[in-house]
Amino acid sequence: MQKRFGLLLPVVAAAIALLTLSGTQAAAQEPQTKYSVLYNFCSQPNCTDGRYPNAGVIRDEGGNLYGTTYQGGSTGYGVVFKLDPSRKETVLYNFCSQTNCTDGGESYAGVIRDEAGNLYGTTSYGGSHGYGVVFKLDPSGKETVLYNFCSQTNCTDGEIPYAGLIRDEDGNLYGTTYFGGIAPIYDGYGVVFKLDPSGKETVLHTFTGGADGGNLYAGVIRDEAGNLYGSSGAVFKLDPSGKETVLYNFCSQTNCTDGSVPFAGVIRDAAGNLYGTTVLGGDRCSPAFPYGCGVVFKLDPSGKETVLYTFTGKHGAGPQGGLTLGDDGSLYGTTSNGGYRSALDDPGRGVVFKVDPEGKETLLHAFNRTWEGGAPFGVLLMHNDSPSSTSLYGTANGGLGYGVIFKVMLTATE
Repeated sequence: MQKRFGLLLPVVAAAIALLTLSGTQAAAQEPQTKYSVLYNFCSQPNCTDGRYPNAGVIRDEGGNLYGTTYQGGSTGYGVVFKLDPSRKETVLYNFCSQTNCTDGGESYAGVIRDEAGNLYGTTSYGGSHGYGVVFKLDPSGKETVLYNFCSQTNCTDGEIPYAGLIRDEDGNLYGTTYFGGIAPIYDGYGVVFKLDPSGKETVLHTFTGGADGGNLYAGVIRDEAGNLYGSSGAVFKLDPSGKETVLYNFCSQTNCTDGSVPFAGVIRDAAGNLYGTTVLGGDRCSPAFPYGCGVVFKLDPSGKETVLYTFTGKHGAGPQGGLTLGDDGSLYGTTSNGGYRSALDDPGRGVVFKVDPEGKETLLHAFNRTWEGGAPFGVLLMHNDSPSSTSLYGTANGGLGYGVIFKVMLTATE
């Protein structure tokens, strides 16, 4: 386990933070919103409750929230946690609890949950070979390593997964790795993999770093026919046989007004349209830095891209997390920068936003107070509390300690 790779999120975030964000963009009047911090990490001595949650959370029928942190816990290599409706946190598992971290460590991804209450996820470090694992955690807190990456010569099976998993009706798991596979460079450009319930891994696609992209931070989604979709510099589709089709290449327009660097994955609506974000691109948000603050895009089944919204700083910049689709077709997400309220403020700590089907953006919350956290990276979880109230749950870094779980309650206005 000699080789370690740090997540590149801070590099992208730092590049965006250097921008002297300026300009304004018309946005809808803010609805009635209430922001609250549900939990501050590192509330316990030595951060045994975890610190730095990178991904979003999931929710069970009892209202409990589940997620991961990539640091903290009794070993310092992160935890799987549960937060009950009374805001009591329970550490379900401490990573690197086994000698040489054979159980995995540093989970940048969230977890998914099956009907029996088992949780599944990935770690970017640890395992038998030191390059990450796929794990299962049963309701009693017993962890099972389902797969150790780099089990094949030259890591052709993939190494270092940063993204989370999806699960099909047969119990197969699908995901991506950042490195590994077959490529001209030693570490490779990553793979898309399938893991069956017996723990057998199949590499569905190996990225080459060329037109098909590579080095994925995000995972994949799956449609009813078994096709997988994701983004790796381009938006791609993998059919069940593993044949890849590049649906769209970003920066195809002058000055990358169509977006550049799609960091998160995509989501899909019932009509087959794909939606996502790019960290950079769009209109310039500062004359000194022509990289743009990112966009929200739509891709129809024919591969035609439409930019639904272009970030300009005040209402967010650099969206690194994915999107959540509401019942009315609106898109909800976060940015890791931007959201300042006056010229005297710093570039901002990020926002929670809504973009309706017509491309009108509404600023739901700007992280402008230290206690609130900031720089959210994960996907938002939406829960309809009542016909007139919806809650968005997420995680952010900062806060009074080393990250928070937050809730934004949206109340319908007359």
